Amino acid sequence: MPGLFGRLRTKSALVGAAVVALGVVGVGAASSSDAAPGVYQDPHASPNARAADLVKRLSLDEQLGQMVQIQVGHLYGDCTGYNPGPLNAGCAQQVLGTDHVGSILSGGGDVPGEGYYPNTPQTWASQINTMERYAINHSRYHIPIVYGADVVHGHNDVVGTTLFPQQIGLGSSFDPSLVTKVQSSASRAAAATNVRWAFAPVADVDTNSRWGRYYESFGEDPTLDGTMSAAAVDGLQSQPDVAATVKHFAGYGASDSGLDRTAADTSLRNFQTYQLPSYAKAVHAGALSVMVNSASINGVPATGSKYLLNNLLRKQLGFNGVVISDWQDVMALQTKYHVVDSYEAAIARAVNAGIDVTMEPYDADGFLKAAHAAVNDHLISRARIKQAAQRVLAMKFKLGLFDHPYVNANQADKVLGANTELARTAAQESSVLVRNENSTLPLAPSSKIVVTGPAADSVADTLGGWSVGWQGVPAGSAETAVTVAKGLQTAGGSNVTYAASQSDAVKDLSSANAAVVVLGRDPGAEGPNDQRDPTLPSDQQAMVTALKATGKPVVVVLIDDRPDVLGSAASADAVLMAWRPGSQGGNGVADLLYGAANPSGKLPVSWPAQATDQPSDYLYNTMPTTYNGNGAVYQPAYPFGYGLSYSSTTASVSKATRSGNTVQVRVKVSNTGSRAGGVVVPVYASQPVSAVLVPAKRLAGFTRVTLKPGASRTVTVSVPTSALRIVQGDIDASGAPTLEHGQYVFSTGTASDTVTPSATNTVSL
Repeated sequence: MPGLFGRLRTKSALVGAAVVALGVVGVGAASSSDAAPGVYQDPHASPNARAADLVKRLSLDEQLGQMVQIQVGHLYGDCTGYNPGPLNAGCAQQVLGTDHVGSILSGGGDVPGEGYYPNTPQTWASQINTMERYAINHSRYHIPIVYGADVVHGHNDVVGTTLFPQQIGLGSSFDPSLVTKVQSSASRAAAATNVRWAFAPVADVDTNSRWGRYYESFGEDPTLDGTMSAAAVDGLQSQPDVAATVKHFAGYGASDSGLDRTAADTSLRNFQTYQLPSYAKAVHAGALSVMVNSASINGVPATGSKYLLNNLLRKQLGFNGVVISDWQDVMALQTKYHVVDSYEAAIARAVNAGIDVTMEPYDADGFLKAAHAAVNDHLISRARIKQAAQRVLAMKFKLGLFDHPYVNANQADKVLGANTELARTAAQESSVLVRNENSTLPLAPSSKIVVTGPAADSVADTLGGWSVGWQGVPAGSAETAVTVAKGLQTAGGSNVTYAASQSDAVKDLSSANAAVVVLGRDPGAEGPNDQRDPTLPSDQQAMVTALKATGKPVVVVLIDDRPDVLGSAASADAVLMAWRPGSQGGNGVADLLYGAANPSGKLPVSWPAQATDQPSDYLYNTMPTTYNGNGAVYQPAYPFGYGLSYSSTTASVSKATRSGNTVQVRVKVSNTGSRAGGVVVPVYASQPVSAVLVPAKRLAGFTRVTLKPGASRTVTVSVPTSALRIVQGDIDASGAPTLEHGQYVFSTGTASDTVTPSATNTVSL
């Protein structure tokens, strides 16, 4: 007799088969005679041509249906999203048959048939296949749905798939090729389950560590964020049947308060120069879709901004794909922002601004009725509806959904546990060693170690938010990960003792050589994860103090969403920031602590020295001032680009030359230490004179190189002159950035190093 899992799987298969049969014979199923043959049926025609042919055949209601996305729970059980059960034929008929809804999504933690079927790749594949079949068989033109989910650090809603470090960790690697590999793995997992619309990458620029989504960004620099976001798009769309989504356009990370979904008030010069470029790089990488910022900019909700979604996104950046709102943001124009007086007017404002698909998770029928009324009342033109629907259809054709709408559900579970070595490498490269007094690290293999701390053996902490659940791994989940405690125990065997409490750790340390204390806040996401005081909790600081009092070396490993102000924990002998390192995080951290891998990560953000260093006064790219207070304006605990290794390296610019619209910067890098390792080589640009204020230095490009002990190598970093553009003019300037003519000085090192102009590192542009 099969166990519970086997019974659930058998039940899933039977119910899925029954629903499939219902879809084939159900009321409204189309026959091939319902539509005249056309270009849209020709698999050899271009996606745009097929979409143009199909959209003109659709009724207004059918076109509007392509413009709404609903949460999957409203097709299952009692269709409320709260009570589990199989696909409900009545609700499926309403959503897919009557309302012609073109897209379904799983929000953070949503599983097709959650609570009724096991959360496995096979369940996802079989249930999405079932929804696809129902939609196709209940559409006059056999139009498939496109299924969306957040694929931010792996196929992260599905138990057992490999989860990678969160984006801020990958940003620490300064390794675009790693990001592409990671997101290629995530894309393969998504495609295996028939998830074709990946809501990633996050191209937002971090400006304030209070933010609950701080860890979802690649960092605080637009060049870094844009390069890594473009690499993520390349990885996600390496599977031709998966669409990447650049989010959250634009300026989502720039809120004045640092709190999620709150207002940003910024000059257009700052917005164009320091917020827009990261999205631009990702868009230019070929992303098929863009998701819009939930917040407001300069008093206008982004979802209703024609300037943002048309002038900037469509015209300036040249984007021609699908624009989708975030969760219920169209309705929020009426209910939260009060910029319109009705839902009908909210839809009109959003659609006319440039929204093609409304993420309306709860009430597709309400959206469609209000949208229909907006058209009838001449608030939205039929041409605009046709344009939006055509964009959605074109994306579906590009993803092969019309020709190959199903996947082999029996093969889906093969993605379980895939690419674990890649995940381990990613955890290594993502961690940043910021302190190592008296060469405390690496630990000797024979050292007796006590590992302790609230995050030492926590799967939820290791993975972070957007892992099986929205706020992180739910209690009782079967999700697994290698924690730091498990990783150290695997590497150190009986020499490693896990202590569950501070008192046990202090006692055990009396007979050990060193302590590894794993600290950090609980995982979370979005608003619930905002931290008004981003300081390490006092009880965790006290744990470090108590362990230090024993006289034994204390190593802090921080597993967290942000660089917390460390307080007394800063006195630890060594500090390794591991962020949320993913499924293989514990093994990756153990490799670094024992020296099996050499730390190479660099901080993608500035580490604040105190909690009040918010928002912009601790960012490295601050502007020149006449400030004459105590010290410099920029006084972080650790600067952007900082990170130690077990080797010593030197780097200097040997030559900078212009070639067309590119500056070729040659940097000589030497490993003067005794260990091989990866070296991040950043190139910063400075302008000795600029008519408009620019930072003392700003990241212009970067690369990585691996060097053996004693080896040297000269690498070339190509800097497009477009990366050096700023908005010219007076205080009221609002145009696109342009290149200012004059001298540019190129340097390497960290963001806080002094720049010295010379004949070899200066170029006239």
